[in-house]
This record gives sequence, C-alpha cells and structure tokens, in this order.
Amino acid sequence: MTVLVGFVPTPEARAALDAGIAEAARRGEGVLVLNSSRGGAPVSVEVADEDTLRDITDRAERAGVAVEVRQGTREGEVADEVLRVAREVDASVIVIGLRKRSPVGKLLMGSSAQRILLDADRPVLAVKP
Repeated sequence: MTVLVGFVPTPEARAALDAGIAEAARRGEGVLVLNSSRGGAPVSVEVADEDTLRDITDRAERAGVAVEVRQGTREGEVADEVLRVAREVDASVIVIGLRKRSPVGKLLMGSSAQRILLDADRPVLAVKP
C-alpha cells in the first residue's frame, strides 16, 4: 500500500507532504505525491517546478521513504482526481493540506478538501501549515 499526498506548491501542501512522509515512515510504506493541473492550461501555478520536485524527493529520501511523483493534467475537479488515484493505487491513507476559509467562501467557491473528506472511502489525514 501507499500514502497518497495531494500536492500543489503552497504552504498547506508542504505541510501535507511532511505529514505524508512521516505517516509513510510510520507505516513502512511509500509515498505517492499527486501534482496535477487542470487540462488545457498552458501555464499553471498548480504544477511543481524542478526545484520543488527535487525538494520532495530529498525530503522523502532523508526519511527513508520511497517516493513517486505523479504529474499530469486533469479534466475534472481536483477532488475527483485525488479520489480516483487513491482507488487506483489502493492508498492506505490520503493526506491533504487545509487552508482557512470562511463558511461563505466554502459555499461560493466549493472546497476540494471538504469533498475529499466527505467522499473518500479510506482514511484522510488533513493538516494545516
């Protein structure tokens, strides 16, 4: 099994990465870091650059955890992609970062984290920076 970490280059995702690596080390599992952007976007702030990818690999290696980074594009919502990949790899746990949002903000904009927490068929570890 593996620990799945949803990742975009933000402080919240870096906290999720650290928690995911620690959880994988505790469980004796590897980490799959999912970093995807919406399809058709020529440039996206959601995509991790080479320095960030190197940092992800270095963090995992220092903890003695095998890591795979999966990058690509998605057509739908990020929550759907995370849940699909979790089923595909039979993830033991999904790790996501949370940011503070007002109730009105969640109502108007939706919340990928909320959808993952409510719809996942496996444990979800949600962390804040």
